[in-house]
Amino acid sequence: MATKVVMEALSPTMEEGRVVKWLKGEGDEVSSGDVLAEVETDKAVMELVARGDGVLRKITAPEGTTLEVGALVGVIGAADEDIGDLMDGDGASAPKEKKAPKEEAAPAAPPADAAPTSTHAAGDRVKASPLARRMAQERGIDLGNISGSGPGGRVIKRDLSDLTTAAPGPDVSVTGPESQDVPVSQIRKTIARRLVQSIGPIPHFFLTVEVDMERAADARAELNALEEGGKISFNDIVLKAVAMALLQHRACNAWWQDDHVRYFNRVHLAVAVAVEDGLITPVVRDAHAKSLRQIAAEVRELAGRAREKKLKPDEYTGGTFSVSNLGMFDIDQFTGVINPPEAGLLAVGSIADKPVVVDGNIVVRKRMRMTMSCDHRVIDGATGAMFLKTVRRMLENPLALVW
Repeated sequence: MATKVVMEALSPTMEEGRVVKWLKGEGDEVSSGDVLAEVETDKAVMELVARGDGVLRKITAPEGTTLEVGALVGVIGAADEDIGDLMDGDGASAPKEKKAPKEEAAPAAPPADAAPTSTHAAGDRVKASPLARRMAQERGIDLGNISGSGPGGRVIKRDLSDLTTAAPGPDVSVTGPESQDVPVSQIRKTIARRLVQSIGPIPHFFLTVEVDMERAADARAELNALEEGGKISFNDIVLKAVAMALLQHRACNAWWQDDHVRYFNRVHLAVAVAVEDGLITPVVRDAHAKSLRQIAAEVRELAGRAREKKLKPDEYTGGTFSVSNLGMFDIDQFTGVINPPEAGLLAVGSIADKPVVVDGNIVVRKRMRMTMSCDHRVIDGATGAMFLKTVRRMLENPLALVW
């Protein structure tokens, strides 16, 4: 009996998918569990597998096609089986056609202003005074296009004094279409949808603190000098401090669930990672129970696979709190948008040398700003402030983090 191949929900938040590549072709024999195609979901490129045995009789969704979950992408059946009814009677959503960007013709250039009629025949030497020649050279003016008012048609200073022709600039002409429409990726669609769900309905408020990172910088340098495993970044140190602080402030390690708040006893940190066409947040599970080096190694590994679109759904879902760091881009301070249903996010800026007052003296210290985005339905101002105070205390006394 023939089997439909449909666009499956390959991640918990997937609503549609794009067929990236078919690994089986029409007429190929397949068995249940064989990988048929690669599909781009809202987070990663996943595998679409066969749910029956037989021959891949028909592919209904060519590579590059985007379909809603449940839509027909192919049919598996016996080699001589009639699959007409399966094709004609399918009630699944039709593929969303992705039309090639239409090339728009560049608008016609406006007619150029007519240049002054030349009074000089081709090949003739233009009659001009020495001053007029110097002015023309400085302004980039072709004397051949100037009608002289001097004796015998000679170009004089007066003929050039009112002209403002500038020297020719660089060629900025553009060939080809005026614009190009690029289809939105599945990741970018999800980001757009979730931003609308977050920034509007969630009552955000923000708390900013500045942290002295001198001792953290010294501790990092000493740890990295040991050459045990991979290098530890400042972001790894921040993640460890946040994880430990969340254990003490469960009110910030929570989800808003409409009719109740879910408080977590374990810390699963979602770490923002920039990818080619958007942002994804792989999750370091049980970050509170992992050492600084374990966190560093796991973040490196997850970030690498995130950029390759090879994360599994359970590796980017289930975060209880998020951290986003733009310090490597020299961003001093910023605010982040909460990723629902989480109730908080910490935005981390760059570390910079700044003049500060210590014991009545002005000294230069390494300083870093952090801004916490809070869902006011879950976190009050004082609650968020106490959490940030704990994070700052740990970063300024980093021995508490090294275990």
